[in-house]
Amino acid sequence: MRIEEDNKLDYSSVLIRPKRSTLGSRKEVDLFREFTFRNAGYKNQEVRYSGVPIMASNMDGVGTFEIADALAELGLFTCLVKNYTESELISFFNDSETCHRENVAYSMGITSTDFKKFQNVYGNDDVTLKYVCVDVANGYSERFSDFIKKLRNASPDIVIIAGNVVTGEMTEELILCGADIVKVGIGPGSVCTTRIQTGVGFPQLSAVIECADAAHGLGGHVIADGGCACPGDVAKAFAAGADFVMLGGMLAGHDQGGGEVITRFYRTGEVNRTDDGWDNVVEERKFVQFYGMSSKAANEKHFGGLKEYRSSEGRDILVPYKGDIVATVQDLLGGIRSTCTYAGAKKLKWLSKCTTFVKTDQQFNAVFSGKDKTSS
Repeated sequence: MRIEEDNKLDYSSVLIRPKRSTLGSRKEVDLFREFTFRNAGYKNQEVRYSGVPIMASNMDGVGTFEIADALAELGLFTCLVKNYTESELISFFNDSETCHRENVAYSMGITSTDFKKFQNVYGNDDVTLKYVCVDVANGYSERFSDFIKKLRNASPDIVIIAGNVVTGEMTEELILCGADIVKVGIGPGSVCTTRIQTGVGFPQLSAVIECADAAHGLGGHVIADGGCACPGDVAKAFAAGADFVMLGGMLAGHDQGGGEVITRFYRTGEVNRTDDGWDNVVEERKFVQFYGMSSKAANEKHFGGLKEYRSSEGRDILVPYKGDIVATVQDLLGGIRSTCTYAGAKKLKWLSKCTTFVKTDQQFNAVFSGKDKTSS
């Protein structure tokens, strides 16, 4: 056993220091990024990405076809949930749908069944699949690294997203095994209880900084996955060196997520005078169910229940119903543009080079970011 003495930071641990800027307006900020990938490609042909590097997570109620279509219109990216059927995926990734190829990833696990399903979809003549997200809770297993090697050998031209990990050495390992983009984050999500159930994790801001440095040294890329509760957190992730930021809870609760809208009535504590006396004021609120993909709810929906040898590592909560996702995205992008103007970054690409983080009191910052300081 050993202890690392240096401080590790979450998004709530820091603020971005403002500095002089030549930018006159938020509209001058360019949020589009372009990347080429280290490992994807065939016969020296480069594979390119262009877009706003924000991703919808492959979670129920977030990684849906409908959200993918809505975000693609805005230049954003989606990693689909794993439970779509082969026929649904083949229809969705039909080669006539360019936006699906360029802005959406197929998601999968690492079983032989997962691999066979992927091959059936990827090998279909009507499909031009560009991105695949190989997603497991624990990216540190030898089995996971071996699977990435197997997938890269079988599909040399595809962009492989792999995770999750939180340290530089494992980021390097996955890139050397064939991954192009590494997903960073263990336990920071709003509906994730891994840190509570297992005691395992890594403060997310420091994880992104460390993993981004390791990936960029090899020509790879990273996704900051989890821990963002507001637009300011997303900006901090980019400022820490993330190439992409993946969102779950922030994009949950929208029409395109497909969840049932649940109505609840609450007493507000106020009273109104009526002809019959005084009545309590009742407020109607609408919610949508949202849960972690390692939660009891997810296991019951997709796997017939929670296996006896494991515990739930996710929450099942109600998030406020938010309507159309476009309004949320516009607010998010506006916040990031504003961050760039404060930091003097005309392009999102420059934000990490323009940023100075100031450490601050975690509890104070968590309250004012709207983040539940009890969440993992």
